[in-house]
Amino acid sequence: MAEYEKFTIDKGSDISIQLDLVDPSGNAKNLTGYDAVAKMKRNYSSDSSTDFTIAIVPTEGTVTLSLTNQQTDALKVGNYVYDVEISYVDENAATIVERILEGKIRVSPSVSTS
Repeated sequence: MAEYEKFTIDKGSDISIQLDLVDPSGNAKNLTGYDAVAKMKRNYSSDSSTDFTIAIVPTEGTVTLSLTNQQTDALKVGNYVYDVEISYVDENAATIVERILEGKIRVSPSVSTS
């Protein structure tokens, strides 16, 4: 089951969110061979979404989500939903997907950007 977290993003700002994943023993999860995807939408049924850029450091178990200031400036002020999924291909060539994080994002207004 995915963790739930709320975030606030400042409109017009660069953002970076680092996730540190651990295995059941509490050690950094080995993410070698993993891919990740993260998206945010105004609501679950929205057709349009904003994709986060993903960076994975496999041996440290970190997944970093980021948006540029141009991306956040294009967002409307208000509430969004998001999730983050990681995936890998197992020994049977099946793609295994795990949702690791989900929640809500509030985009706050800015005086300096439109």
